[in-house]
Amino acid sequence: MEVTLENERVRLSPLTMENYEQLIPIASEEKLVQYSPSDIETPVALKNYVTLSLKQKEEKSSIPFIIYDKQLGKYAGSTRYMNIDWRNKVLHIGSTWIGKEFQGTGLNTQMKDLLLHYAFMDLGFEKVEFRIDERNIKSRKAVEKLGCSLEGVLRKNVYLLDGYKRNTCCYGLLKEEWIKTLK
Repeated sequence: MEVTLENERVRLSPLTMENYEQLIPIASEEKLVQYSPSDIETPVALKNYVTLSLKQKEEKSSIPFIIYDKQLGKYAGSTRYMNIDWRNKVLHIGSTWIGKEFQGTGLNTQMKDLLLHYAFMDLGFEKVEFRIDERNIKSRKAVEKLGCSLEGVLRKNVYLLDGYKRNTCCYGLLKEEWIKTLK
C-alpha cells in the first residue's frame, strides 16, 4: 500500500530504501531514541531498521513513513502504522522519531492528525493505540492532548538498547472519541 499523507505543514511519504538515507543525520542525534528499543544511530543500524520496517510492510503489519517538514523544507524523521490488526480494526502509531530541531514546533501534532484521520476515515480502523515508555512524559502528554486514554501499564516488558527494561504505558483512542475531538 503506497500512500502519501499531506497537509500545509507536513508530508508523510512511504519510507523506502531509496529515501531513508535522508534520515542519517537526524537518526545519529544523541539520545534521540532514548526511550525506544530501536537502534538507528549509525547508517548500518538505520538501514537494518528500514529493512525490517519494509519487511513488515510486505507482511501488511506495518506502513512506514518518512516525515518531511514543509515549513522548514527538511526531512524530519520517521513514523509508522504498526502492529496492524486488520481483522479487529486496531493499529498502533509508533516508531516515531523526529530530530531535535523539529520537536516542540507543532510538527508532531500535525503529523498525528494526518495519521489518525487516515486510519479512522480511510482505512476504517476503530481504534488506534500508542505504546510509550512510562518515563517519557513529553510523549505521554502529547498523546493525551490528542484525546487518548491511558489503558494500562505493561510492567518491565521491553528492553532498551542500554539494557534498561522499561514499563510501557498503553494509550488508546477510539474512533468515536476522536470524532468528538473534531467538533
